[in-house]
Amino acid sequence: MTLRISSLPNGLRIVTENMPGLKSASVGIWVTAGGRHERAEQNGIAHFLEHMAFKGTATRSALRIAEEIEDVGGYINAYTSKEMTAYYARVLSEDVALALDVISDIVLNPVFDPKEIEIERHVILQEIGQALDTPDDIIFDWLQEVSYPDQPFGRTILGPTERVSSFSRDDLMHFVAEHYGPDQMILAAAGGVDHDAILAQAAAIFGGLKPVGTPLLAPAQFGGGERREVKGLEQAHFALAFEAPGYRHPDVYTAQVYSTAMGGGMSSRLFQKIREERGLCYSIFAQSGAYEDTGSITIYAGTSEEEVGDLTTLTLDELKRAADDMTEAEVARARAQLKAGLLMGLESPSSRAERNARLLSIWGRVPDVNEAVARIDAVTTSDVRRYAGEMTAARAALALYGPVAQAPGLEAIRDRLAA
Repeated sequence: MTLRISSLPNGLRIVTENMPGLKSASVGIWVTAGGRHERAEQNGIAHFLEHMAFKGTATRSALRIAEEIEDVGGYINAYTSKEMTAYYARVLSEDVALALDVISDIVLNPVFDPKEIEIERHVILQEIGQALDTPDDIIFDWLQEVSYPDQPFGRTILGPTERVSSFSRDDLMHFVAEHYGPDQMILAAAGGVDHDAILAQAAAIFGGLKPVGTPLLAPAQFGGGERREVKGLEQAHFALAFEAPGYRHPDVYTAQVYSTAMGGGMSSRLFQKIREERGLCYSIFAQSGAYEDTGSITIYAGTSEEEVGDLTTLTLDELKRAADDMTEAEVARARAQLKAGLLMGLESPSSRAERNARLLSIWGRVPDVNEAVARIDAVTTSDVRRYAGEMTAARAALALYGPVAQAPGLEAIRDRLAA
């Protein structure tokens, strides 16, 4: 693998990784403008903008954007997260220049046709409606809101219906002007790529753009709280979150090993105790998420109205017990799962490009994958036990949805953990 990083004078960073033997490549633009960069009145606009990028430019119609990539057998897509918006394509190596031309065009030159805005507004409102009708999706939005109340980090990516219904062309253009400068963009490519060719094309496309400056970022403060929505569903949906390290914290890998051991697979504690031994649910898992200045460990399960109390109690007891009896074998298995997931994922050029863009935005460099493996390997059983004890005393948030009128609340959960 050959990883190279360059920068243009206006701040655009270009990171490429050649993967010998690959006949395809992934190329994209990652913009450091996501949900947490929105003001309250803008909530949902980063995602709206992501949709509108595909609706036409000064030289390409929406259909032509899709055709140019699909004519060469590739695909193009985008996503919006809390901290970034990404626009990317996967193509054969000989079509990288075409892909970069199309992606840069939709990022830099969207026309925001008023008719297309109205069409896409309806599409996004349907997307919001679909999320609201999907309990194991919407419960995580509610959990995020009560974890980070009254702040950008706690708001949904899709935004509320009333905001999405009111965004105008001027609103979209203003957000672009605020955030879509070269100094807030990373061009990442991986696979069968030529760094010098991509750098030359990037200089021609982006070289004349002016920086927009680094936007002020409101710090995320994990507050904790509870949201309970009682509805006549078949299942009671339970989601519990604890404050966890951000990605610059020394415990970030300890948190990942811990969450994997607790609920990262079929051999995990929660899966074995609650599903396999007791049959209280079909799905239960734990996961760790890390961001610039915060993170969370989330536990989710779906169960029946009659068994949500038992499921909650058993979950809390397993969380407490981990501080005392987490075994060497469990920690070794969790480390192996994390390493395998990391290394297997990086066999894909799309995953490579995304990782490189994200790490460059965090650290200003791309740490070698062996650094991550070494940090995972360095997590000991005593680290995990210590973290387990600290986590049960951390701030928590709870979201419940379905037949949950009698489900234990956050106060009862805190009492159980403190006992």
